[in-house]
Amino acid sequence: MLSMTSHNLEFSRTGLDFVACGCSSNASYLVRNSSKGVLRRVKYEYGARKWLCFRRDFGSCRVVSTKTPEAFVNVPPPVIELKTESRNSKSVSVKNLFEIVADDLLVLNNNLQSIVGAENPVLMSAAEQIFSAGGKRMRPALVFLVSRATAEFVGLKELTKEHRRLAEIIEMIHTASLIHDDVLDESDMRRGKETVHQLYGTRVAVLAGDFMFAQSSWYLANLENLEVIKLISQVIKDFASGEIKQASSLFDCDVELDEYLIKSYYKTASLIAASTKGAAIFSGVDSEFSEHMYQYGKNLGLSFQVVDDILDFTQSAEQLGKPAGSDLSKGNLTAPVIFALEKAPRLRDIIESEFCETGSLDEAIELVKNCGGIERAQNLAKEKADLAIKSLQCLPQSAFRQALEGMVKYNLERID
Repeated sequence: MLSMTSHNLEFSRTGLDFVACGCSSNASYLVRNSSKGVLRRVKYEYGARKWLCFRRDFGSCRVVSTKTPEAFVNVPPPVIELKTESRNSKSVSVKNLFEIVADDLLVLNNNLQSIVGAENPVLMSAAEQIFSAGGKRMRPALVFLVSRATAEFVGLKELTKEHRRLAEIIEMIHTASLIHDDVLDESDMRRGKETVHQLYGTRVAVLAGDFMFAQSSWYLANLENLEVIKLISQVIKDFASGEIKQASSLFDCDVELDEYLIKSYYKTASLIAASTKGAAIFSGVDSEFSEHMYQYGKNLGLSFQVVDDILDFTQSAEQLGKPAGSDLSKGNLTAPVIFALEKAPRLRDIIESEFCETGSLDEAIELVKNCGGIERAQNLAKEKADLAIKSLQCLPQSAFRQALEGMVKYNLERID
């Protein structure tokens, strides 16, 4: 693997300075306009290699070879300062982040109902209920962002039909999992609307979810890419594994953080990781590059889950659309609880009693807040976010990469 070290550089000369960046494998140079105090993009060739320097407004420079994507990887990622950054800059909007792939998402939205509901009038009605309920379409948007970022990297001018079909498959799988989750959790509302099982009954809801899993598998097989087929098929298995893991550890105060992260991977991060890696595979990048996209999706997904679990304690019932502490009340112990248990023996007693005493749930929530559980969970979410950002260093700077980085920032701002 090509090793590259980036250094902070100080410039004192006027005009344009050519400076060696200290790479361990090959000499390279960057150009800085000292009068403006910024790095600007420079492109030149030496033999078979092209070298790019990307304009940066902060201290560390990056000079990379476009011949191998690993050249980007060893650059230290920008550190995400959650509170400082969000106070001093405009909050990230998901709508703005996805604007760059808005046309792609519009095509996807137009296709989803016809794909799912063409077989049966009841399924059509259910599909309309599901897909008209809104949602950010985060997973297909990530497919499109990674698809376009990696396609740009390898010189593809447009997305392939496989990229677009992958986004549809991912959203179908995600939606099927939501239908089943609502049945398991006996939830009556989803995104402000009645759930499928509330409208049509449990039987139809389960069958609708099953059908969407089967339909997505059919479309997946027709992509005829064995690597992607294995990747996405594993996700469906992971969903079931996550539910089983969760059901088998309810009210278990000895559950460890690693077990929580594995369950979170199965239930949330696995699909996002498969989405981003699958998109890279269809762009034709090499396996090491697609693995970086997998790590981005995995760590973004884990960070999202930790943030969701924090919000279960910090937001009101009106904001959540469900009672605060609802996961805890059902015995599902998440990161804030696991951390708080280390310092609050009383919390263990309350949980193991399954909240049999009046007011015990409220007491447990206060213990989680007062024993450092929230703060430590925030640090965990940030740790995973930093890893996600680091995985994007294999991509050259572009609007698509900025949007992928923005997704990480948006997630953290939800707990600012």
